[in-house]
Amino acid sequence: MALPVVAVVGRPNVGKSTLFNKLIGQRLSIVEDTPGVTRDRIYAKCEWLSHEFMLVDTGGIEPNSNDVILSQMRRQAEIAISKADVIILVTDIKTGVTADDYEVASMLKKSGKPVVLCVNKCDKLGQPEPEFYEFYNLGLGDPVEVSSVHGYGTGDLLDRVVAEFEAVSEDDIGEEYIKVAVIGKPNVGKSSIINKIAGEERVIVSDIAGTTRDATDTVIENSSGKFIFIDTAGIRKKSKVLDSIERYSVLRSYMAVDRADVAVIVIDATVGFTDQDSKVAGYAHEQGKGCVVAVNKWDALENKQTNTMDEFIKDLKKNLPFMDYVPFVFISAKTGLRMEKLFEMIKNVAEQNSVRISTGKLNDVLSYATTRVQPPSDKGRRLKIYYMTQASTKPPTFVAFVNRAELFHFSYQRYIENQIRETFGLTGTPVRFVIRERDKSDVK
Repeated sequence: MALPVVAVVGRPNVGKSTLFNKLIGQRLSIVEDTPGVTRDRIYAKCEWLSHEFMLVDTGGIEPNSNDVILSQMRRQAEIAISKADVIILVTDIKTGVTADDYEVASMLKKSGKPVVLCVNKCDKLGQPEPEFYEFYNLGLGDPVEVSSVHGYGTGDLLDRVVAEFEAVSEDDIGEEYIKVAVIGKPNVGKSSIINKIAGEERVIVSDIAGTTRDATDTVIENSSGKFIFIDTAGIRKKSKVLDSIERYSVLRSYMAVDRADVAVIVIDATVGFTDQDSKVAGYAHEQGKGCVVAVNKWDALENKQTNTMDEFIKDLKKNLPFMDYVPFVFISAKTGLRMEKLFEMIKNVAEQNSVRISTGKLNDVLSYATTRVQPPSDKGRRLKIYYMTQASTKPPTFVAFVNRAELFHFSYQRYIENQIRETFGLTGTPVRFVIRERDKSDVK
């Protein structure tokens, strides 16, 4: 399920960025006394009371300003508000309630979203200052006293925020549906793939990179199974994410991967593999998602020879050495080439990502592997792998109990992984190892 989104909003210079940094525990937003320093939304994962959510910092809202930059800041804050599940409105006790505070509060009430009112810069402990009670006039319920500089009241603030998560709608799609994130850099044909699959124009298709601004769900049921396809905005290099709307689109792309069971990484056949493709694929790999590489626009590639596909796969494997488990399919969203095969691959990869191997079978493979290639040793001490068990799925995660963890080198882990894959398949899914050290006396 997608993480809840919490937007931090308010007029300029009330301490939004300082509060944002305090809540996430690091100095990510620029903090300066000049109004308008935070011009683009900045986001980070945050956790409180076992609740994970995405916290979004925004530029200050000045409702009646005609200044170009401030107008853009207001626009991007409005976008953040429209996409947020819960909103923190930050105000300043030192300036009291202003006309702009009333305007912003009115805007938030019209949004219909849960709003938590934060009165910032309450730096003194004890009874609230008399000015604190003015903020009840905003009509947003009980305000929360906070000092973003010292951290006072941030716990109470987060308590109020996560309490609102219960009102956030849960996914009502059953587990029988495979969630698929269609990801890749801009303009590789992600939206065209969705439209071909759906048989109708569900998302805007254009040659202009960045047309898709948000993640869009398309539910598909066919002979291969039940699927939810999530089209996403293209993920660009940070240096190229200049447009204020696009920053939020990148956030939604990463969150779409977090929601998904399988990531379809789309590559443009006419352009070939790029460094940005590696970054996009790397994020899906790091998140433990099942992965399929779909090389789109195969019909548009000129002068194809009998070995062109083999050469393309060879080049992709060379550029994705950390994902040698991933399958490839060469498709055309325009003509429908191999779209049925894409469905079959997605279904298979989802099953492999969820596979569970019994401890007995796993240790049979381990015994064979260690007999075939002896474990490494160092200074007279040899690695002993007492046994292995599977701890979880999505991705398959194996716990190995050993005598000395430092002897279980990466190369030998890779060898064991290859033996497991050779026996059980695990096509399209990353594999994780957790190493646990045990004394010999503990093993019976």
